[in-house]
Amino acid sequence: MKHGSILLVDDDPGLLRLLSLRLKSAGYEVTAAESGERALAILATWRPDVIITDLRMDGMDGLALFDTVHRQHPTLPVIILTAHGSIPDAVEATRNGVFSFLTKPFESQNLLEHVANAIEAAGGSTGTVSDTVDWARDVITRSALMKDVLSKARKVADSDASVFIRGDSGTGKELLAQAVHRASGRHEGPFIALNCAAIPEDLLEAELFGYARDAFPDATEDKPGLFAAADKGTLLLDEVGELPLPLQVKLLRVLQDREVRALGGRHAVPVDVRIISATNRDLEEDMNEGRFREDLYYRLNVVSLEVPPLSERREDIPLLAARFLGELNSKYKRSVRGFAPDAMERLVSAPWPGNVRELYNVVEQCVTLSTTPMVSDKLVQSALHDQPADILAFADARKHFEKDYLARLLQTTGGNVSQAARLAKRNRTEFYKLLHRHKINPSQFKNVDRA
Repeated sequence: MKHGSILLVDDDPGLLRLLSLRLKSAGYEVTAAESGERALAILATWRPDVIITDLRMDGMDGLALFDTVHRQHPTLPVIILTAHGSIPDAVEATRNGVFSFLTKPFESQNLLEHVANAIEAAGGSTGTVSDTVDWARDVITRSALMKDVLSKARKVADSDASVFIRGDSGTGKELLAQAVHRASGRHEGPFIALNCAAIPEDLLEAELFGYARDAFPDATEDKPGLFAAADKGTLLLDEVGELPLPLQVKLLRVLQDREVRALGGRHAVPVDVRIISATNRDLEEDMNEGRFREDLYYRLNVVSLEVPPLSERREDIPLLAARFLGELNSKYKRSVRGFAPDAMERLVSAPWPGNVRELYNVVEQCVTLSTTPMVSDKLVQSALHDQPADILAFADARKHFEKDYLARLLQTTGGNVSQAARLAKRNRTEFYKLLHRHKINPSQFKNVDRA
């Protein structure tokens, strides 16, 4: 078992080779980069546990590399190696978020101590694809984006802070919530999930808080709710944006007072529950339009995690397809060995509006219909076309439209935000907020051939 993974950056080939050998001999997985530019290219597809970089390098130096990394991965620890004359620069970098710096020459043991401390501070190693630690065993990924989410999840798990998980339908928000629970001090307690959109509004309150005997005509005995059932554990409120306003008020009171009063009950009962909530809605917009309480939103959203859609982590598709293939072979007593190369290429390039859930359905159809040991491209193509078109929730449909609309505007104007805002008949500040909400970088559209 590796102790963790390290991205080592130095433009001195000799030092790069020497440090790589030392770190590998200590049990670390090491990837070496001879420049800051090369390091960023590696980070686009892989997330290490720690970055170690020299301060002075030709081209992009260590500070510029740190600035770029810190914007994209704020929880990723960076250790800077520096000569004596650069100590003031390193001290300033530490104030700006660099984890630590080492002055050359340094002892190998000192370096190993810094690395171990960095991994511990970041919440422990998320491991490689082959040795994903037990708490995240159900999250199958090699994506740098998803590894970053896991790193944040591991770090927040040790606290009792409320966690707010965003993500489109089918991305695996509940799996991430389960991982947070397993990594927490509450892992021996219950994990209970409630889909707030699946319970009729008039039953939700009784489901959450329980009811006393004679609270209503059919209440023939006391029944505890999910808050009581999740005591000393974790309660996931999935699709929390679907809660009606009157119930939002009662939920806020429970979170503030840490006690629950059942429907028709006379006394409140203390509860010790960690809340994880999840949604695919834009709750900021719901707050602005009065559909979601602002005070409840900030009570739930102490730490926010966002699960990227499958279309942004296509490197995970072969891993997920292989996992699903094994599960479905067992379920249906089949012996399908895998996907033909052109079939896998089609899977990787498909749009996946239904995310991981849709991928599972496609693999399931392929396993049940395949008459050959390897799934053919034609069968994958047929399964993709036979998938029922998902009827998106209004909020999801609007979000997809907004993102496509903004991208088309920026492509038309070559990344000129002022011109795009004028075409959209929005002021520049509001337009920037929309771009930020959809994680669109205008610079990506500059110098694009618009012919």
